[in-house]
Amino acid sequence: MINIAELQSLKFPEIRQTYTARDTILYALGVGLGHNPTDREMLSFVYERYLRALPTMAVVLAHPGPWMRDLAAGIDYSNVVHGEQSVEIHQMVQAAATVVGKMRVVDVIDKGKGRAALVVAEREIWDEATGDQIATINQTYFCRGAGGFGGLPGKGSRPHVLPIREPDIVVELPTRPESALIYRLSGDHNALHVDPDVAINAGFASPIYHGLGTFGVVGHALLKGVCNYDPRQLVSMSARFSAPVYPGELIRTEIWCDTSTVTFRVLALPRAAVVLNGLAHLRFP
Repeated sequence: MINIAELQSLKFPEIRQTYTARDTILYALGVGLGHNPTDREMLSFVYERYLRALPTMAVVLAHPGPWMRDLAAGIDYSNVVHGEQSVEIHQMVQAAATVVGKMRVVDVIDKGKGRAALVVAEREIWDEATGDQIATINQTYFCRGAGGFGGLPGKGSRPHVLPIREPDIVVELPTRPESALIYRLSGDHNALHVDPDVAINAGFASPIYHGLGTFGVVGHALLKGVCNYDPRQLVSMSARFSAPVYPGELIRTEIWCDTSTVTFRVLALPRAAVVLNGLAHLRFP
C-alpha cells in the first residue's frame, strides 16, 4: 500500500548534468529526426555544423532517474506507467550546456480501491552558467492498482476538448523499428522498451516505445506543422497518454490551430489507436 507521507516528504537532491552536442543529436535521432537525411530543417537538429536543440529535450535533462523503483513507499514499479506530461519552456534549450534540476512531488491522488493512484512530480531546470530558468516540467505517474490507500481523490487535470471540425493540419512521421533502442540512450533504460520477455510479462505484445519518445515525435510534428521548424515558437506542450506506440509505427498528429493555442490528437497507424492528446501554446516572432 502506498505510503503517502513518505512520498510527500521526499527530498530530491539537485541534479547537475553537462550535456554535449552528441547528446542533443542522440536525443533528436531517438525521436525520429533525420529519417530524411537530405531535409535541411531536420538536419539542423542532428548535425553539429549548425546544431539546434529540440524544445522537448528539456524533459530528459537533469532527471533523477527511476526514483520510484527502490522507494520505500509501497509502489510496485512494474505497474507504473506514464499518465501525463507537460513542459513549459522559459529559455531556449541550448545544444550544449550544464544544467541543474530539482524535483518535488506536488500531489498524490487516490482513485479508489482496485483503481490507480496518481503521483504528480514537478521538476525545474536552470542553466548553471547564467542562472536562467530553462523549463518547468510536470509528470504524472499512473500507478496501476495502487488506489485505495486512504488518500484524497483529487480532481486531476481535465483533457482539452477537441474542436468539432476537421483538423487544420495533419503531420505524419515515421518511427523506426529501432527507435526505442536509440531513445533509451537519452537516459530511460526501462527494460520494458527493449526486452521482449519483460514486455510480454507486462501485458504487451512486444517492447513498446517510450512515452516521452512519442512526446518528442509530437513535438517534432508541431515544429514542422505550425512553427516552421523554429524552436523558439513552442512555449509549452502538455499531453495525456492513452495507449502505447510500438516502434516502427507511423505517428499521425492531427492539429487544430486557434491563434496561439494548438490542440492535437495523435494516432498510431495502421492500428488507428489514439495514443495521446493534448495542448500547446505558441509564440510568434
